Amino acid sequence: MAEATAIFAGGCFWCMVHPFDQQPGIIKVVSGYTGGHVANPTYEQVASHTTGHTEAVEITYDPAVISYADLVEIYWQQTDPTDAMGQFQDRGDSYRPVIFYQTEAEKATAEASKAKLAASGRFSDPIVTKIEPAQPFYPAEDYHQDFYRKNPWRYAMEEQGGREQFKAQHWAK
Repeated sequence: MAEATAIFAGGCFWCMVHPFDQQPGIIKVVSGYTGGHVANPTYEQVASHTTGHTEAVEITYDPAVISYADLVEIYWQQTDPTDAMGQFQDRGDSYRPVIFYQTEAEKATAEASKAKLAASGRFSDPIVTKIEPAQPFYPAEDYHQDFYRKNPWRYAMEEQGGREQFKAQHWAK
């Protein structure tokens, strides 16, 4: 089985694991930090907004089962692509929405998907999610991994911070 990885940032990384973790073809989803200038940052350093890192998830997947394009579509449905400086109750640059591409093909897929979303009329505000080259990804501390399983009550409270309502309003089928 060939494996590939994808990196997405969409606010608190706790809330970005579950939607991907539940999909066929997903091997693992790791919470972590990317895009900054400090090697191996801690949560406290990232939370201080001094390292330049963004909370993100690194998804290892089987491209024979789920495509990168499918992952991008799932990503859009977890975020507010019109909010550049945070997501829902999580504010600041460490929570900004970003698709981090690792290849030119990923970049082209992400850009085409973003253009399609912008043209769809689903949102009245511009789509401001960034598409940036991947930088080193640093896994977060163990207590952040699989947070929705380890702390279901706290995870549910995070989801109720506006994300679930937004998803229901904008992505209901």
